[in-house]
Amino acid sequence: MQEKAKVYFTDFRAKPGYNLLQKLEKLMKKAGIETINFHQKYVAIKIHFGEPGNLAYLRPNYAKVVADVVKELGGKPFLTDCNTLYVGGRKNALDHIDSAYLNGFTPFSTGCHVIIADGLKGTDESYVKIDQEYIKEAKIGRAIMDADIVISLNHFKGHEMTGFGGAIKNVGMGCGSRAGKMEMHNSGKPKVEWEKCKKCKQCIKICAHGAISYDEEGKAHIDHKKCVGCGRCIGICNFDAIYAPNDEQGDVLNKKMAEYAYAVVKDRPQFHISLICDVSPNCDCHAENDAPIIPNIGMLASFDMVALDQACADLANQQEAFLNSHMGDQRKRSKEEETEAIDHFHFSHPETNWKSQIEHGEKIGLGTSDYELIQIK
Repeated sequence: MQEKAKVYFTDFRAKPGYNLLQKLEKLMKKAGIETINFHQKYVAIKIHFGEPGNLAYLRPNYAKVVADVVKELGGKPFLTDCNTLYVGGRKNALDHIDSAYLNGFTPFSTGCHVIIADGLKGTDESYVKIDQEYIKEAKIGRAIMDADIVISLNHFKGHEMTGFGGAIKNVGMGCGSRAGKMEMHNSGKPKVEWEKCKKCKQCIKICAHGAISYDEEGKAHIDHKKCVGCGRCIGICNFDAIYAPNDEQGDVLNKKMAEYAYAVVKDRPQFHISLICDVSPNCDCHAENDAPIIPNIGMLASFDMVALDQACADLANQQEAFLNSHMGDQRKRSKEEETEAIDHFHFSHPETNWKSQIEHGEKIGLGTSDYELIQIK
């Protein structure tokens, strides 16, 4: 019988002389981070820097605590994420770093540097063979795979496609290169929005597979029979005319995401931290954030990301939902009784099923949903 995973928890209560940053440091050490050999090791701290305009992302102060503990233990930390598929402030490394700095994640505030793991245009990737059900060879941002140790610092929140975003999503989706994200979100084949195409012909220069051609008006077309889904055309287009459609079935997306997380952490030290605060109904990738759907709960840490996500979901679903929020709007439209226990994340986005990422994570050996919650004062 598999042993229960240990998940350590502390709430957000703080008294004079003992602040939340000190509580986070204590939590990490009680959870066993000091058992990892950090001496002269490169440590990737995977975090979401927040899309400009969004204010629900984790404060940089928390990242500084993690970086300081790593340095205290002899490691060389850096904050990291990979570029996005969609139009916004984090599509390329230059804009991404600008966005990180704008949101406070500078070397001066966090004590370590920001490295965008998949390079300038999202094409700097490592190929990791895993031979899983959906993913045979994951495409991971190179800087993350070059690191010796992976720590995820997760903002636990709702998500419109995966139900919630926790450790599995932060590591799985977040560490995928542009091509990796395409593989998770769809069949890996980009499309052209012809109205935005400016006929600059930069995309044909970057395509190594002869998949791009032009019509009589000079607009780009992509032959999906030739396209290999590398995503280089998305990165090269300065007009956001090439995009990856989000057409993958929800459960398949969650399972692919779990397999990508497995590719990132397999065969090397890992540690995971989640904060259940400012639990917005949607991802921090939005350029806005809606009101929290539940109260702030606390900080959790574990070596097991599956157990951590399950514990976060359980704690969140024990809370009363805020009426002045997306949950309140959903309740007004629903015939559910107020007294009925509700899965907040499925209720917020009924088309999602967050449990599929947990179940598949267990199936492939990423972790276990069976956990012991250990409270730290």
